[in-house]
Amino acid sequence: MADSSPTIDQLYEVIASRRGADPRESYTAKLYADGRTKIVRKFGEEAVEVCVAALSEGRDEVVAESGDLLYHLLVLWADQGITPNQIWTELEARFGTSGIVEKASRTTTPTLED
Repeated sequence: MADSSPTIDQLYEVIASRRGADPRESYTAKLYADGRTKIVRKFGEEAVEVCVAALSEGRDEVVAESGDLLYHLLVLWADQGITPNQIWTELEARFGTSGIVEKASRTTTPTLED
């Protein structure tokens, strides 16, 4: 099994422990209380902020926004019952395979054009 970063693991454990906590006292608990749609929306907002920072701001802003993005990704994983090690295992399984080959090997989902 792949190993995670100690910092990511610790943050994930704190995030997971906030489920059911008082949303008036914890931002993470508030995200859980607001539901998956809110969690996904916040993750998307942070992703856009990373992109904006990368295109029009400096490295420090990209670093700061990336921290926000990773935090919200961890909240999303915890909400879905996904652990960081599951992600590392998935990435490890893909390691050494061309990204083009790996993507082509995935089952495709029908689109509106199909």
